[in-house]
Amino acid sequence: MKIIDKHSDLLSTLAKFEIFDGVATEAIQWFIDRAEYRQYLEGEHFIRPGDEAQYMTLVVRGQYVLRMQQGNEFRDLMEGGPGDVSGLLPFSRMKKYSGYGTIICPSMEILALHRSCFAPMAQISYELTQNLVAAMSSRIKSYTEQRLQEEKLMSLGKLSAGLAHELNNPAAALVRGADELYQRLHMSPERFKSIITMRVTPEETDALNEILFAKARQGPIKELSLMEREGCKDELLDWLEDHDINNADDIAETFLDFGLHLEDAEAMKTALNGKELNPMMWWIESTLSMERLVQEIRESADRIGSLVGSIKVYTHMDQSQDLQPSDLHEGIRSSMIMLKHQFKDKGIQVVKDFDPEMPLVKLFPGQINQVWTNLIDNAIDAIPATNGVLKVHTYTKNHKAVVDIIDNGAGIPETVLSKIFDPFFTTKEVGKGTGMGLEITRRIVLKHHGELNVKSKPGETIFSVCLPL
Repeated sequence: MKIIDKHSDLLSTLAKFEIFDGVATEAIQWFIDRAEYRQYLEGEHFIRPGDEAQYMTLVVRGQYVLRMQQGNEFRDLMEGGPGDVSGLLPFSRMKKYSGYGTIICPSMEILALHRSCFAPMAQISYELTQNLVAAMSSRIKSYTEQRLQEEKLMSLGKLSAGLAHELNNPAAALVRGADELYQRLHMSPERFKSIITMRVTPEETDALNEILFAKARQGPIKELSLMEREGCKDELLDWLEDHDINNADDIAETFLDFGLHLEDAEAMKTALNGKELNPMMWWIESTLSMERLVQEIRESADRIGSLVGSIKVYTHMDQSQDLQPSDLHEGIRSSMIMLKHQFKDKGIQVVKDFDPEMPLVKLFPGQINQVWTNLIDNAIDAIPATNGVLKVHTYTKNHKAVVDIIDNGAGIPETVLSKIFDPFFTTKEVGKGTGMGLEITRRIVLKHHGELNVKSKPGETIFSVCLPL
C-alpha cells in the first residue's frame, strides 16, 4: 500500500457515485480533502482480521473481495468495486475487522477517511451521513441474507447426508430380504413335491401346526446367551444328523430363531408317525424362513416410513410458516433421528429426561428444529470417543419451557466461551458441523422471544434454551 496524489478529476468521479446522491459539491470536496488516497496492488489486503477498525474506505478504481477464513480455507462473502463503501461507517459499533479485504485487480485506489472525521461530517452534510447509515443497513442485510442462505444449504447438506445414512440400512435390508425370498420361492416347488408324495394326514398336519405355532402364542421368544444358543444348536445338529437330515446347520439356526429346540424336533417326529423326516424338515425350515423374511421386509418398510415421517416433522414441509402450538419433544425426537448415525458411530449413550406435563409452545417448528439439530450436533462433536453421554432435559421454570442439552465433553475454554455467539465464529474445520453458527442459533431463539445460555466446565457443558409459554 502507498499514499498517492489525488487526481484532479476526483470530485467529478465521486459525484457520480450513489453514495453521494443529493450531497452538495462542497461536502464531497470536504470528504476528499480529509481522506487519504491509497493505492493497493493485486493480492494485497486493505483490511485484515484483528486490525482495529479506524477508517471508512471508498473504492474509486479497482475491485476487491471480502473473505472469511474457516480452518485452512476461505469463503468469499462479497465483491466490491467503484463507489462501494466498506470498513467502519458512522454509528457502527465495529471494533475490529473479521475478514480479509483482498485486491483482485492489478491495482485499486481508495479514499480512507479516519473515524475522527465522522462527527464533523455529520455537521457538514446531513445527507452524506444519512446515505452512509443507509449503506451500513443495506450491508448488514446483504451479509445476513447471504450467510443465512449459505448456512441453510450447509445444514440441508448435513441433513441429507444423515437421512441417506439412516435410509441406507433399511433399504439394503429390504432389497436383501426380497432377493432371498425370491430365491426361496423358487426352491419351493421341489420341496413341495417331496411333501405331496409323503401323503401327510390332516391329523398329522394339525399336530405339526400345534408344535410350530405354540411358541408364537406364548409371546416373545426368550433370548439365549451365546453359550446357551451354541449348546442348543449342538443338540439339534446331533439329532438332525442322526436322522440323516440334509442342510442340518441351516435348519438348526432357523429352529432356534423361532424358539424350537430338541424336544420340539422330537415332537415333530412323533407327529409324523414314522414318515420320512427329511422333506418335512426342509418344508418347515423354508416356511419359517419365509415368515422371517416377510417380517424383516415389513420392518424395513416401516423404518423407511418412519424416517420419511421424521423428516416431514423436522421440516414441517406441509404446514404454514406461522407461529403454531407445537410439541417440543416431537421436534427434539425428529432432530435426534436425523443425527442417529452419529450417536451410533461414537457409541454415545443418549438420555432423554422429558417433562411429561410440558405444555405446547408457540413456535416456528422448522426453525426451532434447526436449533435442536445444531446444539445436539455440537454436543456430539464435543463428546469423548469413549463413555460419551448426551442428555436432553426438558422442564418448565418461571412460565418458560426450558430445554437443556448436556454433554460430558472436555468443556469450552474461557477464552472461547466469550466468542461462541460471535458471527462466523467456529472452532470446526471446513465441512464439519451443520454450518449454522451459534450466533444464528441464538438469533432464531431470540426471534421466539426466548434466551440461549451456556454453562461449561470440564466434563459438563449445558446449553439452555428458554422459550416463553
